[in-house]
Amino acid sequence: MFYHALQVEDGRCIGCSRCMKICPTEAIRIRGGKASIQEHRCIDCGKCYEVCPAQAITVAADDFEAIHRYSHPVALLPAVFMGQFPDDISVSRVYATLQELGFAHVMEVESAASIFADAKNKYARENPDRFPLISSFCPAIVRLIQIKYPSLVENIMPIKVPLDISAMYALAELQSRGIPCEEIGLFYITPCAAKIAAVKAPVGEEKSLIDGVINMSLLYNRVYKKIKELGKDYQYKPLSRQRLSADAILSTLTNGERRICAAKRSYAIDGIENVMDFLDKLENDEVEGIEFLELRACDQSCAGALLSCDNRFLCGERMYTRARKAAERERNGEMSRDREMDKFKSHLIEHSLVDEVQPRSMMVLDPDISKALAKMEKIEHMKEHLPQIDCGVCGAPTCEAFATDVVCGQGDLHQCVFYRLHLESKGKMTLGEGRSNMYAVWGDDRISGEIEV
Repeated sequence: MFYHALQVEDGRCIGCSRCMKICPTEAIRIRGGKASIQEHRCIDCGKCYEVCPAQAITVAADDFEAIHRYSHPVALLPAVFMGQFPDDISVSRVYATLQELGFAHVMEVESAASIFADAKNKYARENPDRFPLISSFCPAIVRLIQIKYPSLVENIMPIKVPLDISAMYALAELQSRGIPCEEIGLFYITPCAAKIAAVKAPVGEEKSLIDGVINMSLLYNRVYKKIKELGKDYQYKPLSRQRLSADAILSTLTNGERRICAAKRSYAIDGIENVMDFLDKLENDEVEGIEFLELRACDQSCAGALLSCDNRFLCGERMYTRARKAAERERNGEMSRDREMDKFKSHLIEHSLVDEVQPRSMMVLDPDISKALAKMEKIEHMKEHLPQIDCGVCGAPTCEAFATDVVCGQGDLHQCVFYRLHLESKGKMTLGEGRSNMYAVWGDDRISGEIEV
């Protein structure tokens, strides 16, 4: 099973079914008046988190205090973290504040963007038979393809993403200074739940180099509060830091990868619904001649991730402003310092490959093929007799999902309100029996009161 960062707190859940209706992989059911996530379908995209009115869906990240277990804790930051702060708070001020909070070292993972691009371009040259190649950058997209588009898994580039490459670099660099590996703790500041899952259960690797994952929203609040407490006049010590190139800063936004890839024809698509629409066409051979696809689950890519604190467009604007300043420095002959990683470039590219991505179907009906085919026939037969209006009263998002649940023993046909009405009209079911089936889905309190009109 996958590791999942998204969890439902039953005590808060009101069973409104909004999460069930918006889930792109139909991973959520309502049982006993509470939302329940089917682990084999969930991709940790966070759509349910965004729409929950009761804040019943939470993100399980590591506690900030875990950094104190190491004498050399390293903060691995995404560039979108800097995009959360107002314009009057500089990058160097954020770095200094992170050190004051306990981090010994701070590094932006986009420092590895150019090496990631070089590794992808090398892989593309060596594997032209696998076009269109799909970036492995977004873990939610990797999982989406694993479970919903298994025929396309061979198109995913089995390459470490910038986070993992920068983690390799940080370890190598600190160890070259004589710091023992056991004293180094690598902590990623994550903008999304899918990257927590990717660290805890990496695809194509047995174990990640990352020691912990910290919620970006929570750390932003901690840093911003500290900066406000110290005040504008506080004299902080500027830190030596890597200055990112414009391409590196923008690499996590939509078109960020595409702009520095060598493909002749490529697309950058954000928003999971848009991605799924395109993958449907790709799987059906409706599009041809594409060499590279940059696919991101979130609108505006990482600027729109669910753990962002500010509006995705404002965050993107700040990142573009920062990139323009970086580009101006480059034009003036000041080289970006993210190339410092080049001294380990050969080592990093050599170790950038991971195992091939394997499909993880969300609908394994039965390990026995003959039994699976028989179940598939039952599902199709049942669908023909269901109303096909996807009302969700049965606790499943669609009639097809409900039919699959019933055939696989995870649902009861009597939970369909239309089927119950049919049985009641034929005298084959009493109102009491129908009510008990409703209780199983929506709980006792949902249908126990009277409505005065």
